[in-house]
Amino acid sequence: MFAPRTTPWPLVALFTAGYLAPYLLPTVVGRLDSGLPLSPTQAGAVGSTLLLGSAAAGFLLASRVERVGARRLARTGLALALLGYGGAALTHAVPAVVLGVLIGGLGSGTATAVAATRIAAQPDPHRVTTVGLLSVSALAGTAYLTVPHLGAGHGQPLAAIALTALAVWPTTSRLPSDAAPHPQTTRAATPLPHRRAGLTLAACMLCWSLAQNSLWGVSGRIGLTQAHLPEATVGAVFAVGLGAGLLGVTGAGALGPRLGRALPIGGGTVLIAACIVLSASATDLPTFATGEIAWNTLYPVVLLYVIGLAASLDPRGRWAVLVGSASALGTAAGPLVGSLLSARAGFEVMGAVLAVGLLLLALPMTAVARGGRTRKPVEPVEMAEVVEVVEIPLDTATATDRLAPAT
Repeated sequence: MFAPRTTPWPLVALFTAGYLAPYLLPTVVGRLDSGLPLSPTQAGAVGSTLLLGSAAAGFLLASRVERVGARRLARTGLALALLGYGGAALTHAVPAVVLGVLIGGLGSGTATAVAATRIAAQPDPHRVTTVGLLSVSALAGTAYLTVPHLGAGHGQPLAAIALTALAVWPTTSRLPSDAAPHPQTTRAATPLPHRRAGLTLAACMLCWSLAQNSLWGVSGRIGLTQAHLPEATVGAVFAVGLGAGLLGVTGAGALGPRLGRALPIGGGTVLIAACIVLSASATDLPTFATGEIAWNTLYPVVLLYVIGLAASLDPRGRWAVLVGSASALGTAAGPLVGSLLSARAGFEVMGAVLAVGLLLLALPMTAVARGGRTRKPVEPVEMAEVVEVVEIPLDTATATDRLAPAT
């Protein structure tokens, strides 16, 4: 186990590798659209395939990390990401690209599952998650500034994700290698508390994440086709937005519970709705940049408070798992929904529909936040006493998954 106040950098690196794909989703989808014989809707469907693969891996593996062994699963996930994204980057055959993206998504989800479950066992998981979000935001911002200068085609962003998986591989040597000797040993089961609040939050987060990633999945096309901006400029806007997201995450981590949860979650969701309308209606650089940067600043702030709210409903983390799973499903569907709405009704109508949905979601989310419980610290226990508590990260990841732009 890592020292209480020592940052577990292998977990941060694994977290970064798992969440990078959702964070780079706009440029991945945009380059699939321009570099391959795919329509915008088809490119969005490929992006959803990537995220669905990631979500599926989280559902299947999050509860099995201790049984299989963190190091083995982490290396499996990184290998799948390297082979999947790397193979997709090297081919122009659409079926091969789709298959590679799906395999890469499974790899990203596997890496994320290992990182999330190990982070949950840390003395201060909120601090580690914040460092992970800062890391992936910084790396994604660097990619957005660099990729446009590496030539056209769909391969560059996919290659960046694959190379990140390769670079993270050596850090897995510091992860536990052995599976839990007696995975069947658990504490007595206890009823799931606060069921109404938990189910409400899970349902809201499915739709909330869908709305966020519907915008994020088509943001690149909004900048290129509606605002008529060059790819380098769009990438620079995303990089600045991710930088603003770093400030948002840092500020939220510093404030902690001082503002409560209702105001950041409810008020933040309302402001995000306004950002989506602004971004979706952008026809020039100032409007596009303002909407995207403001959205990227607010999104991770609200997400961090939602993570804390879900954890507060059950100290054993079961509602965090269910809410995270629901968010992962919404994240996976986002790019396809955004592509369908924008293709049939236009970007502005898409933005209005998503904004109205978020305004409706703000009410029940605020109600749950007002009644949320304060989570008491849980003391570390020996492996033989560990309850099978699983956690699937919120999305788009990072979600996304992106815990940041979605992802």
